[in-house]
Amino acid sequence: MDAFFEPIADATGGSIDQIKLISCLLFSYPLGSLYIRIPSSHPELKHIFSILVTFFYLVPVLWLWGGALQLLGSVIATYYIALRVQTRNMPWLVFLFTMAHLTISHVVRTFYQAGYETIEISGPQMVLTMKLTTFAWNVWDGRRPAEDLDKWQTAQRVGEFPTLLEFLGYAFYFPGFLVGPYLTYNEYQALVTGSLYKAAEKREEDAVNETNHLTKRLVPHGRKRVAFRKMFAGLVYLALFVLFWPEFNYSLLVEDQFESRRLISRIVFLQFCGFFERTKYYAIWTLTEGASIQTGLGFTGYDVTGRTKWEGAANVKVSDIEFAENTKVLLDSWNMKTNVWLRECIYKRVTPKGKKPGFRSSLATFMTSAFWHGIAPGYYLTFFFFAFVQTTARLARSYLRPLVLPANYIPVRGAPPPPQTRKKQLYDYLGVLFTVMLTNYGTLPFMLLTVDDSFVAWNIVVWYGHFLVGGALVFFYLGGMVVLQQVQAVRVKRAGYQQERDEINRTVKSGASTPRRAPTLPPLDEAAQELENELMHMKRK
Repeated sequence: MDAFFEPIADATGGSIDQIKLISCLLFSYPLGSLYIRIPSSHPELKHIFSILVTFFYLVPVLWLWGGALQLLGSVIATYYIALRVQTRNMPWLVFLFTMAHLTISHVVRTFYQAGYETIEISGPQMVLTMKLTTFAWNVWDGRRPAEDLDKWQTAQRVGEFPTLLEFLGYAFYFPGFLVGPYLTYNEYQALVTGSLYKAAEKREEDAVNETNHLTKRLVPHGRKRVAFRKMFAGLVYLALFVLFWPEFNYSLLVEDQFESRRLISRIVFLQFCGFFERTKYYAIWTLTEGASIQTGLGFTGYDVTGRTKWEGAANVKVSDIEFAENTKVLLDSWNMKTNVWLRECIYKRVTPKGKKPGFRSSLATFMTSAFWHGIAPGYYLTFFFFAFVQTTARLARSYLRPLVLPANYIPVRGAPPPPQTRKKQLYDYLGVLFTVMLTNYGTLPFMLLTVDDSFVAWNIVVWYGHFLVGGALVFFYLGGMVVLQQVQAVRVKRAGYQQERDEINRTVKSGASTPRRAPTLPPLDEAAQELENELMHMKRK
C-alpha cells in the first residue's frame, strides 16, 4: 500500500506514516456512517465491524502486524485477569501488566530512535492501556457495595461481565483506537445498544413524525453537522502544521545560528513555535473526535435553543488552551480523556478510604503520567517544571487574585462570577500572557526529548520560565503571602465600614426616626494608617 501513499507524502512533505495515519482518521468518517446504520438489535455486528476495521488499519495499512498481535494479547490477558481474579488487587494486576508492556514498547521505540514522524505500536498501546486499566477498575467497582462508590464509579461500574466478543469490540473500537480518545466500557455499550439516546427518543420521534422521515433510527439530529465541522477544523489545523511547522518548530532553537538573534526575537519566536507544535495534536484529536461523533458517540443532550450537543468525545478545547487564564484551565482542556483516566484510576485509587488525596496521590499520578508517555528524559523535565508552575498558579490564585476582586466577594462553589473590573481584566490578561509563555517554555523538553537539547533551548531564551516561577515562589514563601493576606484583611475591613455607611444612608433616606446604629463616620484614615504600620513592621523584620 505504500505506493498509494508515497505521492501524497512527496507532495505534502510529510512522512508516509503520517499520511497513513491521517488517511485512517479521514476514512473513519464514511465508515462511521456505515457503523451507525447497523441495527442496535444486532450489537454483535457492530463489535465485529470495529474489530475488522481496526485490524485493517493496523496490518495492511500501517503494517504493524507484530504490534497488532501484541495488543490482541494484552486485551485477552486483561479479559481473563479481570474474569478470574476476584480479589481487590485485580485492577492493580491489570495496571502493572499493561504498564509494563507499554514501557517495553517505549524502550524499543527509544532504542530505535523513532521520531514523532514514525507511527509504531506504542501510540495505540497508550490509548489501549487507559481502556484496559479503566475496565479493570469498573469491573471491581461492580463487585463493591454501591454505598462505597462515588458518582463516577457508580455510573461506570460494570455489573455484568461482558462476553469476549463484546470486550474485543470495546477494546478495538475503531475511531479512537489509533490516537484516542479513550472511552469507558459503559459508554461503549450505551453507544452500541442505543441507550445513549434514551433521553432523546421522545423528542427525536416527534421530529421524525413531523417531517415524515422514512428512517426510524432515533439517533439525535445534528450528528453529521457537528462531525463534519470537526473534520473541517481538524484539516485546518493540519494545514497550519504542514505550512508553518517547518519554519516554526522547537528543533530550530538548538541550531547554532539561532543564538545570533536578539533576545526578544528568540522569545517571540518560541511563542510561535509552541503554537505550531500544538497544531498537530489539535488536528489528530479534532479529526478523531469528529469520526467518533459520526458513529454516534459523544451525545450530551440539548442546548437552550434545542440544538443537540456532541461534547462527550472531545479530547481538547483549543480556545481554552490558547487563551487560558491559568494553568488549571489549560491542563483541564488538554488531553482531557487522559486527565479523567489519571484522576479516576490513579489519583483516587491510591488514596486510603476516608482520607483526602494528598502528596502520595499526587506523586503516584505524576509518575504514572510520566511512564505512560515514555522514558525520554524530556518528558520528566516538562512534568517536573509544570509541578512548580501549578504550585505558583495556586498561590497566585489564593493570595493575588482576591486583591483584584471586590473585597466583599466570597468565591464559593456555585457563586456567581465576580464583576469584571479593570483590575480583574488586567489580572486575566496577564494570566493569559504568563500561562502561554510558561506553556511554550515548559513544553520544550517534551518535544526535544533529550536533556542536552532541552538545556540548550532553555539557555537560548535565558531560562525565563525558571526565573518567573522561581522568583514568584521566593516572593510567596519569603513573606509575600503574609503581606498579601494583611493587605486583603484591611480591604475587607474597609469594605465592612463602607457597607455600614451605605446601610446608614439608606436608613436615613427611608425616613426612619431611629437608625439601627449610631451614624458615625468610618475611620478610613485609621484603616490606611493601620495598613502602613503593618507594612513598616514587616519591613523592619
